[in-house]
Amino acid sequence: MPFDAVFLHALTGELTSRAVGSKVDKIQMPSRDTVLLQLRSREGSGRLLIAIGANHCRIQFTASAPENPATPPMFCMLLRKHLVGGRIVSVTQPPSERMVDLALECTDELGERSEKHLIAELMGRNSNLILTGPDGRIIDCLRRVDYEMSEKRQVLPGLFYHLPPAQEKLDPLTADRETLARALPAPGEHKKADAWLLSAFSCLPPLICREIAFRFSGEVDPDMGLWDAGKRQAFLAHLNASFDRLRAGDFTPELLLRAGAAADFTYTPILQYGDYMECRPYPSFSALLDEFYVARDQADRMRQKSQTMVKSITNLRDRTARKIANQRKELAATHDRDRLRQLGDIVTANLHRIARGQTRLTAEDFYDPDMRQIDIDLSPTLSPQQNAAKFYKDYTRAKNAEKYLTEQLARGEAELEYLTSILDELSRAESDRDLAEIRAELVSGGYIRETGGRKKMKLPPSQPMVFRSSEGFTIRVGRNNRQNDQLTLKSAQKNDLWLHTQKIHGSHVIVECEGQKPGDETVTEAAMLAAYYSQARESQNVPVDYTPVRFVKKPAGAKPGMVIYTTYSTAFVTPDPALVEKLRVK
Repeated sequence: MPFDAVFLHALTGELTSRAVGSKVDKIQMPSRDTVLLQLRSREGSGRLLIAIGANHCRIQFTASAPENPATPPMFCMLLRKHLVGGRIVSVTQPPSERMVDLALECTDELGERSEKHLIAELMGRNSNLILTGPDGRIIDCLRRVDYEMSEKRQVLPGLFYHLPPAQEKLDPLTADRETLARALPAPGEHKKADAWLLSAFSCLPPLICREIAFRFSGEVDPDMGLWDAGKRQAFLAHLNASFDRLRAGDFTPELLLRAGAAADFTYTPILQYGDYMECRPYPSFSALLDEFYVARDQADRMRQKSQTMVKSITNLRDRTARKIANQRKELAATHDRDRLRQLGDIVTANLHRIARGQTRLTAEDFYDPDMRQIDIDLSPTLSPQQNAAKFYKDYTRAKNAEKYLTEQLARGEAELEYLTSILDELSRAESDRDLAEIRAELVSGGYIRETGGRKKMKLPPSQPMVFRSSEGFTIRVGRNNRQNDQLTLKSAQKNDLWLHTQKIHGSHVIVECEGQKPGDETVTEAAMLAAYYSQARESQNVPVDYTPVRFVKKPAGAKPGMVIYTTYSTAFVTPDPALVEKLRVK
C-alpha cells in the first residue's frame, strides 16, 4: 500500500500528540535519504524518522536506532545548524497532500527567534525533504529540482516554496453526498467500481478502493453499469458512510501478513482477502511502520553498501565455476588414455609398413578380440618412430594430467564453496561492522584490494549473536567465517553442542552446555537458528546436523569457516522468524 494522504492524515494526529512541544536534541542521517530527529520533551525522548526513499517514504516515530556513518552528510550538517535546539510548534498536513510540515521555533545566529519549516514530501520517487525560512524561501533541500528536471515546479535554494500542483480529483475527507452523487458514472456506463474510485478520488490507494467495493458487493471489481437505480443509491450511501468514518478519524493500524510475513499495511481492517491473509492490529501507526519497514530498510541499506563486494565475489565465483567445468571436461578426456598407449603399440608393431610422410596407417587392432582393421592418423612431419613415441608421450601427459586436474578440482571446489559462503554472509550482514569484518577477511585472503588512502577508524570486533533457549541455555550464532572459526574452535568447550545446516552454507551455532545436557526443545530451537541464519532461511524441513564440539575439526590449510565433523545426528526444522526474535537476547 502506498503512503497515501488518508494514511498520512491518520498518522499526523499521532505525530502531533508526541512531537508538538518537543525540542530537537540531535539530528542524524543513517543513510542518504533518511533523517532522524532525536526529540526531547517533559514526557521523555523519541526518535522522529523521515525517509524519502522511493520505496519506503514515510514519517514516523521509531524505536530502532540505525547505525550512522562516520562522517555526516552536508545536508545533515545544515539541518543541525538551523534546527538543533529548536522546538516543534505544529505538525500540519495540507489537504489531500502526501506532505507533512513541521514548524519549528528556532534561534538564529544573532540569538533571535525565527520560525523554520521542515517539509517532508512523501510522494514515492518524487519525495523530498525541504528546509524553509520564516519568509517561505527555501534554505536547502535533500533533492534539488531544476528547470530541466521539471518545468512546472523547481525546488532550489533561494526560491520561494510552493505546494505541488493540485490533482483534479475529489477529496474523500471533504466531499459531501451531493458531490458524490454528481461524480457517479452515468446509469448503464460500464465501469468497475474499484477503477472508478481510483480515478475519481485523490487519496484512495487501490487496496482501499477494492475494499470499499468488496464491502458493498462481495466483489473487489463489480461492474457499476449493471446496477439499477436502487443499487446505485445504496452504493452512494455506503460510500458516504465509508468516508464519514474517515472524517471522524475512525482509524485502526493494521498489518497484513501472508504466510506469517508482512505483506502490506493500512488504516482499516481488510476483509477482501479472507483467510488468504491475516489482518493484525497494532497499538500505533509508528509501531506498525516499524514492524513493516525496519528489517526491510536494514536489508536495503546493507544491499547498497555491499554491492561492490557482492559484484566482485560473484564474478570470482562464476569464473571459478567455469574453470571447474572446463577442468572436469579435461579430466574426463584423460580417462581414455589407455587407448593412446594401445595405438602406440600398434604403430610400433607396424613400423616396417610406414614410410616417412605417410598420413594414415591401416593395420589390425590386436587389442580387439576380432582383430578388425583400424585407421590410425599419423603426422607427415614425423618419422615412424616419432609417431609411435608421440602416442606414448600423449599417454604419459594424460596420466599426469589426471593427477594434476584431480588436485586442481579439489582446490577449485573448496574455493567455490568458500566464495559461495561469503555471498551468503553478505546477504545476511546486519551492520556496517559485519561488512567491515567480511571485507577484512577478503582483503587478507587477497580477493579484493583495500580502497582509500586515508586510514579508517578501526571498529571493535563484533560479537556472535546471543540467544536464550526456552530451557535457559545460552546459544551463540556466528556472523561470518572468521567468527565461526573463533566460536567453534576457540571459544566453545569440547562438550558444547555444535550445529550447522547439512551441506548448506550458514552460520555455526553453539549451545553452551556448562556440564548439562540440553533437552530436545533446546536442540530444536538451536537447529531453527542454524536454519534461519543460512541459505535455507526461506525453506521448509531444513536438515541441520548437530554433534559435540569435540567431533568438529578444521583441516590443515582450510579456508575460514570450513570444518569437518563426525558422529553427528540430524534434525529437520522449518525456520521461524518470530521464534528467532523471541529467543534473541536484547
